[in-house]
Amino acid sequence: MITYRHHVVSLVAVFLALAVGVVLGGGPLSELGRDDGQPTPARAVTQQARLAAGYGDTFAAATAEQLYDGRLADRPVAVLAMPGADDSIVAGLTEQVELAGGSVTGRYDVRPALLAASEKALVDTLGSQLAAELGAGVVDADAATYARMGQLLGVALATTGEQAGDPTEDARTVRQSLAGAELVVSPDVDTPRAPAVLVVLGDDGPTPATLAVLDGLLSGAAETSRGVVVAAPTDAGRNGGLLAALRREPLADVVTTVDGAETALGQVTTVLAVLRRLAGEGGEFGANGADGAVPLG
Repeated sequence: MITYRHHVVSLVAVFLALAVGVVLGGGPLSELGRDDGQPTPARAVTQQARLAAGYGDTFAAATAEQLYDGRLADRPVAVLAMPGADDSIVAGLTEQVELAGGSVTGRYDVRPALLAASEKALVDTLGSQLAAELGAGVVDADAATYARMGQLLGVALATTGEQAGDPTEDARTVRQSLAGAELVVSPDVDTPRAPAVLVVLGDDGPTPATLAVLDGLLSGAAETSRGVVVAAPTDAGRNGGLLAALRREPLADVVTTVDGAETALGQVTTVLAVLRRLAGEGGEFGANGADGAVPLG
């Protein structure tokens, strides 16, 4: 049965597609400004692109609460902010999570040292020590350096259940250890664990070392949480961007990704992607997403 929510999501997708098409010079507005006496084609297209993109944001913001339908109630989200993540994006995503009936248990800030090739020995040693301290079965002690650290991040932030969980002693131990090593800044050690982990990227370009680290961290976190969603600015999703590169890694099979997170439409899409991930489905969404502008399920 086609519901009101499906109609609205479809319309949001249409508006985003229109906005993106206009930016690229395609669509029904691509010929504007070509008559004598009119603005230059480039200027007319730019103006119309701004109008279309703004309309999509306005529409998404106005319909977001109906789209969410309170489905994040009792299903909180932990935010993992990577170096370079924009505070305004994190704030906008937090607001949308709350609009969906959920809450953000806490913001965890990854420090540059966790991603730095020069600090791999520290990450490896700490991960090995923590795996031994937590005991068998908590994380895979034999996993590669960053996959193991990603599993530990999941232990610290998340739960594999559908609802929030009280912090375990294991979670407290990992949080304190990561903070002490200046790898991750954590909120209070008693912060609840969340089923969903929302990772916010910056728009820095990828390097082979960065890709390998992030692929390991996020793949590992997906193993010890209910679901991981990665959100990034539009530029990061374009060819040459960090999210675009991650989407070509094995990571893409175990997390859901969204680009365009600096816009209202992208933030609404991200929360819909969180709901989709919690239901066990993945995908790539946003202005450059291979699976469409927004999740349609």
